[in-house]
Amino acid sequence: MKYPIQKKRFRKRLKKRPKLKPIPRIVVPSFFTLMNLFCGFLSILMVAEGNLMLGAWLIVLAGLFDTLDGFMARLANATSDFGVELDSISDVVSFGVAPGFLLYTVAFSELAIIGVLLAALPPLCGAIRLARYNIESKLGDTPYFNGLPITGQALMISAIYLTFTNRMEWFDGFEHGILSVLVPVVILLSFLMVSTIPFDKIPKFDRQSIKEHKNRFIMLAVYLIIIVVMQDIGLMIVFSLFILKGVVMGIYIFWTQAFTDEPDPIERSG
Repeated sequence: MKYPIQKKRFRKRLKKRPKLKPIPRIVVPSFFTLMNLFCGFLSILMVAEGNLMLGAWLIVLAGLFDTLDGFMARLANATSDFGVELDSISDVVSFGVAPGFLLYTVAFSELAIIGVLLAALPPLCGAIRLARYNIESKLGDTPYFNGLPITGQALMISAIYLTFTNRMEWFDGFEHGILSVLVPVVILLSFLMVSTIPFDKIPKFDRQSIKEHKNRFIMLAVYLIIIVVMQDIGLMIVFSLFILKGVVMGIYIFWTQAFTDEPDPIERSG
């Protein structure tokens, strides 16, 4: 007769126990964000130890995790203020400090204080870019980025190093070698980050977005194929085209607003 009484007591205890809370949705995208940050940290370590090639590829890997965290956040409908802030902190390290340190180690250390200032441009302008993006994202979603994303800037710098590190003879005709190209490129990329020039944003992966931005998805697929097949040179080609498209769009918008009465083409398309 004791057993039924014990079973009842056991059931009552189970009911009194607090239920386990479900795992928050933000955990999954936050994991990819932290992996982005970890890759940026490892990149700095590798560059400090002299393994520049691995350091550059780790920045590329951080870019992959940065893309995945945004994709997972949209897929799980897990966007949050916490995720936005964590993503910004990670991006400053992986796509600001890490490429800046890579630039300083590769070439800018020869320029003394000027080299320090040039190497500081990616993290400084990137931080401004991210702060502005965080404010704009609270005002509503737009089909374009205002200014070059810090990720695109960092991957372009990594692509330049990975593409030309074994081809330095290409710059023998310049007075200061690769510095003659690297200095204006870094200044241009930093300016584009703090500018308001529109750059393509990866749309949401749903039926409506695929119908509205079919051409952009096709272009994204072509970009991925080029990177997978051509690797470092593919990175160089893809991000050169990405940046060139944004610059051309910016020039077109400036021309239409300054010399014609047509409305902003971005507003019309949005």
